[in-house]
Amino acid sequence: MKDIKISKLVINCCVGDSGDQLTRAERVLKELSGQDPVFSKARLTVRTFSIRRNEKIACHVTVRGAKAEKILEKGLNVKEFELKSKNFSETGNFGFGIQEHIDLGIKYDPQIGIFGMDFFIVLERPGFRVSRRKRFRSRIGLNHKITKEQAIEWYKTKFGGTVVEF
Repeated sequence: MKDIKISKLVINCCVGDSGDQLTRAERVLKELSGQDPVFSKARLTVRTFSIRRNEKIACHVTVRGAKAEKILEKGLNVKEFELKSKNFSETGNFGFGIQEHIDLGIKYDPQIGIFGMDFFIVLERPGFRVSRRKRFRSRIGLNHKITKEQAIEWYKTKFGGTVVEF
């Protein structure tokens, strides 16, 4: 009942402007995950970056199950299975970024270019559904929540990685 598993993997690719570059980033995420990415809009106007409110500036995709583990394995391979302790949140989730998508095994295409992306992994235990369900919604007990230390220990045993203190 205390087994930790991956709930979902969110891959975010922020371009900073709409148009052709965002479309190319969408193609990269679609090729990586096999799913259609969703676009994210800017919350407010930033004149120095020439971003307008509600303009599409990024795309992300949510992957679950075995496919998420496979993609996460590729991403961690790029980082050489070494993460910083500050990559882990207090709620037991963790994330990291990569500089180039071609390190994941995707072939380089000069028309697409090179994009960096962020990986964010949400961990859960059996029974976490009680906080999200419609009927008889309840809270998760303190003993059942995932702490930062438990997430780091799970990462070390599952992937054989190292966590560096910074």
